[in-house]
Amino acid sequence: MGEFDLIARHFWHGGGAPGGVVLGNGDDCALLAPAPGMALAVSSDMLVAGRHFLPDVDPEALGHKALAVNLSDLAAMGARPLACTLALAVPAPPDEAWLADLARGLLALADAHGCALVGGDTTAGPLNLCLTVLGEVPPAHASRRSAARVGDDVWVSGALGEARLGLALLRGELELHGPGAEAAREHLLRPQPRVALGLALRGLVHAAVDVSDGLLADLGHILAASGVAAQVDVDALLTHAVPPAVRALPPATALTYALAGGDDYELVFTADPAQREAVLAAAQRAGTPVARIGRIVPGAPAAHPLADGAGRVQLVDGGGAPYTLPAGVRLAGFDHFATIDP
Repeated sequence: MGEFDLIARHFWHGGGAPGGVVLGNGDDCALLAPAPGMALAVSSDMLVAGRHFLPDVDPEALGHKALAVNLSDLAAMGARPLACTLALAVPAPPDEAWLADLARGLLALADAHGCALVGGDTTAGPLNLCLTVLGEVPPAHASRRSAARVGDDVWVSGALGEARLGLALLRGELELHGPGAEAAREHLLRPQPRVALGLALRGLVHAAVDVSDGLLADLGHILAASGVAAQVDVDALLTHAVPPAVRALPPATALTYALAGGDDYELVFTADPAQREAVLAAAQRAGTPVARIGRIVPGAPAAHPLADGAGRVQLVDGGGAPYTLPAGVRLAGFDHFATIDP
C-alpha cells in the first residue's frame, strides 16, 4: 500500500462545519474561510510512542486522543473547531487493520465536533502523530493566558487526577476494580475535550488554559503570563474537583494526582467573582461540572511569559490558612524532556 492509497483508504474525510472549509484534502493546500469578524485559532500537538502513549494502546483510542488533546487547546481559547491536519509516521509496512481503527477513532471525534480533516502528510518511521487544529473565535472573547486579574476566581472543570489514576492502573502500580477504575481508564484513553464549555464561557472568562501537564504546572502558565499569583483551596479541590476513586487513595497519592497528574484535558480558568452565577449557568448548558477552587492574588511580574509559574501557587485550606502537604507529595508536572517515570 503506497502513501496515497493509505490516505485515500483511511484518511479521506468530507466532514466539517458547513461554510468553514472551502477546499479540503486533495490539493497542495486546504482553503478555510472563518466567519466575518472571527480570528483563526491554530494549535499543534505531537504524540510520540513511548513518550505520550504506550506502544500497545488501542489504535481507535489513540486516534480519538490525538485529536482530543488538540481540540482541548481550542476549548481553552473559546474557539469553535473548523478543521485539522494530520502528519503521521508509521512503521513499514503499514498495518491496515491498525490504521483503520486509528482513523475510525480520529474521524468519529472530528465529526462530533464539526472538524474536517483537510490534509497533512504520511511517511514510514517510528510511530508518531502530529495534529494541527484550526478554529475560529471572536478576538475580543479569546481566553488568553495573560488576562488573569487580581481578585478573579479560579475555576476548574471536570475530574482532576482521574487520568493519572488510569495510567497507574494500566502500569499495574495500583489495583482497583469497579466503575471508578473504568472511568479512570476511559478518562486517560479517551479524554473529552471541553469544547462546549469553552464556547459557553465566551465573554465570561478572563484567562484559561487546558490541564495537560498537571493543575499546578498549567495554572502556573496563566500566573506567569499574567504576572500574578493564586491561592488554591486544597479542601475545595479535593471535595469538588477530584473523583471519589482518587480521593480514596492514600493522601499523598491523591494530592499528587490532583495537583500534578497530567492528561486530564480539563480547563482551568479565571473569571470575575461577579460572574459566578453566569459561569455556573454556562457550565450547566455545556453539560460539564465546574468547581471554584481559589482566587488570583497579587504577584511580581515574571521574567518571561513562558517562565515556570507553578511556584506562584499558594496552597491553602478552606479557612485560608497555609496547607501543609503530607510527606511524599510530588508536585512536578509532566515535562516532555524529562526522563519518563518507570
